[in-house]
Amino acid sequence: MSGPPWVQVALLCPEIPPNTGNVGRLCALTRSRLHLIHPLGFSITDRHLRRSGMDYWRKLDLCEHESWSTFRTATAAERTWLFTTHAERGLWETSFAAGDLLLFGNEGSGCPPEVHAAIGPERSVRIPQFGEGLRSLNLATSVGIAVYEALRQIVGPKTGG
Repeated sequence: MSGPPWVQVALLCPEIPPNTGNVGRLCALTRSRLHLIHPLGFSITDRHLRRSGMDYWRKLDLCEHESWSTFRTATAAERTWLFTTHAERGLWETSFAAGDLLLFGNEGSGCPPEVHAAIGPERSVRIPQFGEGLRSLNLATSVGIAVYEALRQIVGPKTGG
Protein backbone atom coordinates (compact mmCIF):
# COMPACT_ATOMS: atom_id res chain seq x y z
CA MET A 1 0.00 0.00 0.00
CA SER A 2 1.29 3.45 -0.81
CA GLY A 3 0.63 6.23 1.67
CA PRO A 4 -1.30 6.09 4.91
CA PRO A 5 -4.65 4.30 5.00
CA TRP A 6 -7.75 6.40 4.49
CA VAL A 7 -9.64 4.21 6.96
CA GLN A 8 -8.65 1.62 9.53
CA VAL A 9 -10.84 -1.32 10.50
CA ALA A 10 -10.54 -3.29 13.74
CA LEU A 11 -12.27 -6.61 14.44
CA LEU A 12 -12.43 -7.51 18.12
CA CYS A 13 -12.16 -11.28 18.58
CA PRO A 14 -13.84 -12.30 15.31
CA GLU A 15 -15.26 -15.83 15.30
CA ILE A 16 -16.14 -16.73 11.70
CA PRO A 17 -13.26 -17.13 9.20
CA PRO A 18 -15.22 -16.25 6.02
CA ASN A 19 -16.36 -12.94 7.56
CA THR A 20 -12.78 -12.01 8.43
CA GLY A 21 -11.60 -13.11 4.98
CA ASN A 22 -14.23 -10.94 3.32
CA VAL A 23 -13.28 -7.98 5.51
CA GLY A 24 -9.61 -8.54 4.64
CA ARG A 25 -10.43 -8.50 0.95
CA LEU A 26 -12.47 -5.31 1.39
CA CYS A 27 -9.61 -3.65 3.27
CA ALA A 28 -7.04 -4.65 0.64
CA LEU A 29 -9.24 -3.23 -2.13
CA THR A 30 -9.99 0.04 -0.31
CA ARG A 31 -6.50 0.79 0.98
CA SER A 32 -7.72 0.29 4.54
CA ARG A 33 -5.61 -1.13 7.36
CA LEU A 34 -7.08 -4.16 9.14
CA HIS A 35 -6.46 -4.74 12.85
CA LEU A 36 -7.29 -8.20 14.21
CA ILE A 37 -7.60 -8.24 17.99
CA HIS A 38 -7.03 -11.66 19.57
CA PRO A 39 -8.19 -14.10 20.63
CA LEU A 40 -9.56 -15.11 17.25
CA GLY A 41 -12.13 -17.89 16.93
CA PHE A 42 -9.99 -19.58 14.24
CA SER A 43 -6.43 -19.90 12.98
CA ILE A 44 -5.20 -17.10 10.75
CA THR A 45 -4.19 -19.81 8.27
CA ASP A 46 -7.69 -21.30 8.20
CA ARG A 47 -8.55 -22.40 4.67
CA HIS A 48 -11.95 -20.63 4.80
CA LEU A 49 -10.24 -17.37 5.72
CA ARG A 50 -7.74 -17.73 2.89
CA ARG A 51 -10.46 -18.66 0.38
CA SER A 52 -12.52 -15.59 1.28
CA GLY A 53 -9.50 -13.30 1.10
CA MET A 54 -8.09 -15.10 -1.95
CA ASP A 55 -4.97 -13.54 -3.42
CA TYR A 56 -5.80 -10.20 -1.81
CA TRP A 57 -4.63 -11.40 1.61
CA ARG A 58 -0.92 -10.94 0.82
CA LYS A 59 -1.59 -7.32 -0.23
CA LEU A 60 -3.46 -6.58 2.99
CA ASP A 61 -2.12 -3.99 5.46
CA LEU A 62 -2.66 -6.24 8.50
CA CYS A 63 -1.83 -5.63 12.16
CA GLU A 64 -2.50 -8.29 14.78
CA HIS A 65 -2.85 -7.50 18.47
CA GLU A 66 -2.69 -9.97 21.35
CA SER A 67 -5.55 -8.36 23.26
CA TRP A 68 -7.80 -5.32 23.59
CA SER A 69 -5.28 -3.65 25.91
CA THR A 70 -2.31 -4.17 23.57
CA PHE A 71 -4.43 -2.88 20.69
CA ARG A 72 -5.30 0.30 22.62
CA THR A 73 -1.64 0.85 23.48
CA ALA A 74 -0.36 0.21 19.94
CA THR A 75 -2.99 2.07 17.93
CA ALA A 76 -2.39 5.70 17.15
CA ALA A 77 -5.75 6.47 15.51
CA GLU A 78 -6.91 9.91 16.44
CA ARG A 79 -10.56 8.81 16.46
CA THR A 80 -12.10 5.39 17.03
CA TRP A 81 -15.73 4.76 16.12
CA LEU A 82 -17.45 1.76 17.73
CA PHE A 83 -20.14 0.21 15.53
CA THR A 84 -22.90 -1.22 17.68
CA THR A 85 -26.65 -1.76 17.56
CA HIS A 86 -26.81 0.02 20.95
CA ALA A 87 -25.64 3.44 19.68
CA GLU A 88 -27.85 6.50 19.51
CA ARG A 89 -25.84 8.15 16.70
CA GLY A 90 -26.65 6.89 13.23
CA LEU A 91 -24.15 6.25 10.46
CA TRP A 92 -25.60 9.09 8.36
CA GLU A 93 -25.10 11.59 11.19
CA THR A 94 -21.41 10.72 11.56
CA SER A 95 -18.59 12.68 9.96
CA PHE A 96 -15.52 10.59 9.20
CA ALA A 97 -11.97 11.83 8.59
CA ALA A 98 -8.86 10.27 7.08
CA GLY A 99 -7.21 7.82 9.46
CA ASP A 100 -10.35 7.12 11.50
CA LEU A 101 -10.57 3.66 13.00
CA LEU A 102 -13.84 1.73 12.69
CA LEU A 103 -14.19 -0.88 15.45
CA PHE A 104 -16.50 -3.90 15.24
CA GLY A 105 -17.25 -6.58 17.84
CA ASN A 106 -17.52 -10.27 17.14
CA GLU A 107 -20.39 -12.07 15.50
CA GLY A 108 -21.75 -13.70 18.64
CA SER A 109 -21.70 -11.01 21.30
CA GLY A 110 -20.39 -7.75 19.86
CA CYS A 111 -18.12 -5.78 22.19
CA PRO A 112 -17.97 -6.22 25.96
CA PRO A 113 -19.02 -3.40 28.32
CA GLU A 114 -15.42 -2.29 28.95
CA VAL A 115 -14.98 -1.55 25.23
CA HIS A 116 -18.21 0.45 25.16
CA ALA A 117 -16.98 2.37 28.21
CA ALA A 118 -13.54 3.02 26.69
CA ILE A 119 -14.98 4.40 23.45
CA GLY A 120 -18.00 6.14 24.93
CA PRO A 121 -21.43 6.92 23.51
CA GLU A 122 -20.16 10.00 21.63
CA ARG A 123 -18.05 7.73 19.38
CA SER A 124 -20.58 4.90 19.03
CA VAL A 125 -22.40 4.48 15.72
CA ARG A 126 -25.26 2.31 14.54
CA ILE A 127 -26.08 1.32 10.99
CA PRO A 128 -29.77 1.91 10.24
CA GLN A 129 -31.91 -1.23 10.18
CA PHE A 130 -35.46 -1.29 8.95
CA GLY A 131 -36.47 -4.92 9.59
CA GLU A 132 -38.57 -5.65 12.65
CA GLY A 133 -37.46 -8.28 15.15
CA LEU A 134 -34.10 -9.01 13.52
CA ARG A 135 -30.85 -8.90 15.48
CA SER A 136 -28.28 -7.25 13.20
CA LEU A 137 -26.46 -7.28 9.88
CA ASN A 138 -23.67 -9.74 9.11
CA LEU A 139 -20.26 -8.52 10.30
CA ALA A 140 -18.67 -8.36 6.84
CA THR A 141 -21.73 -6.53 5.48
CA SER A 142 -21.58 -4.01 8.33
CA VAL A 143 -17.89 -3.36 7.75
CA GLY A 144 -18.51 -2.86 4.02
CA ILE A 145 -21.29 -0.35 4.64
CA ALA A 146 -19.22 1.59 7.18
CA VAL A 147 -15.98 1.62 5.15
CA TYR A 148 -17.68 2.81 1.99
CA GLU A 149 -19.60 5.55 3.81
CA ALA A 150 -16.34 6.73 5.39
CA LEU A 151 -14.57 6.62 2.02
CA ARG A 152 -17.43 8.51 0.37
CA GLN A 153 -16.89 11.30 2.87
CA ILE A 154 -13.08 11.22 2.84
CA VAL A 155 -12.17 10.75 -0.83
CA GLY A 156 -15.52 11.14 -2.56
CA PRO A 157 -15.66 10.72 -6.32
CA LYS A 158 -12.03 11.67 -6.93
CA THR A 159 -10.74 8.06 -6.84
CA GLY A 160 -11.96 4.62 -7.75
CA GLY A 161 -14.15 3.61 -10.61
